[in-house]
Amino acid sequence: MNNRKKIPMRKCVASQEMKPKKELIRIVRSKEGEVTIDLTGKKSGRGAYLARNKDSILLARKKDILSRHLEVAIDDSLYDELLQLVEMEQE
Repeated sequence: MNNRKKIPMRKCVASQEMKPKKELIRIVRSKEGEVTIDLTGKKSGRGAYLARNKDSILLARKKDILSRHLEVAIDDSLYDELLQLVEMEQE
């Protein structure tokens, strides 16, 4: 019998590449329209995944990918928070 666990895969909205869910950052829009970073991956609401690298975050900011995907205006402070998060992980 095969005992290996299935690894959930998700697509990065910026780079369009499939990666394991744990390698991505989830951004969530709640029913109230509030956009937050979901580190647990369990918050309810509309979600979008971004790769945990600077290039994907900057591409998403430049092309306004998150606001189109989540159907709400994204504040620049969210992108700054994402960049800080990625930089802290790389140290």
